Amino acid sequence: MERDKNRKLKLLKLLEILQRETDEQHPMKTTDICRRMEDMDISCDRRILASEIQTLREQGYEVQQCQVGRAKGYFIADRAFKVPELRMLLDAVEASQLLTEKKTQELKDKIVSLSSDKQAEMLKSTVVRFNSAKSTNERIYHTIGTLEEAIRKKKKVTIRYFHLNEQREKVYRSENGIHTVEPIALVYNNDKYYLTCYNPVADKNYNYRLDRIEWVEILKEKISKNAIIRSRSVAKYTAQVFKMYGGETVKVTLVFDARMIDYIYEKFGMETKIFPLDNEEFTTNVDVQLSPTFWGWVFQFTGKMKITAPEWVREEYIEMLKKAIGEQT
Repeated sequence: MERDKNRKLKLLKLLEILQRETDEQHPMKTTDICRRMEDMDISCDRRILASEIQTLREQGYEVQQCQVGRAKGYFIADRAFKVPELRMLLDAVEASQLLTEKKTQELKDKIVSLSSDKQAEMLKSTVVRFNSAKSTNERIYHTIGTLEEAIRKKKKVTIRYFHLNEQREKVYRSENGIHTVEPIALVYNNDKYYLTCYNPVADKNYNYRLDRIEWVEILKEKISKNAIIRSRSVAKYTAQVFKMYGGETVKVTLVFDARMIDYIYEKFGMETKIFPLDNEEFTTNVDVQLSPTFWGWVFQFTGKMKITAPEWVREEYIEMLKKAIGEQT
């Protein structure tokens, strides 16, 4: 029993050394591995090492052998994530406005721990810190976990929701910011997390930014039948919301030149049908929510994109353009 226990410990420590200290660019010589094992008070020689490495291979670990100068060396080749994949994860975490500075660093440390020590050093040294608009809500993990549970159990929740004033102070609207809502989905959109809820009175979906939720409590009461139905089509709703801002959902016709095609696909998806017109322009029909974000998106193209239908939306667009230049209507 004691011998089996010692061998298990030896295998675990050997695997730990290989995972933490080796990779394809940094194999470890047999003598160095044995020395590292001896430093842990675990007896090891070349013959025993070769046998233990074979055992690891038989258990599914891809331990590769190579030459390091004139000596034999080993390294772990089968990692859950490749370096480019870890790089993309690190950049996504650094760019996220959802995470606080503290949570950002904690998550980055966990990501680099999935690599070898040498790879971790390289990844840390090349991370570019550029996002200064980090969240200050340290309860974000707890909020996500609680809302996930509520959505899974189809339960209503009470949240306390705030806005910020010009002094970056919390401001609570209506009932001291307390809302009882029917959660149906968590949606990540445009670098922010949102809670999508169903409002049975208005028969509409509403969205709350997670970093603006101060606290959340799961209630015993179940969400309504209509909320459950809405939850099944939340992906379609998310596409219509257009960056998660509220407004009436309308099918609009857009006319634009060829330079705008990429922007159309970017915002409405690659499945969007685009049709050519006779005058070297193109058109499409898309569902949008008439909101400040939608208008702002159209405005940025300075005449390269037009709304042609429905007529009342076109007229509203013209009125907003007049207001934008200070013209009286």
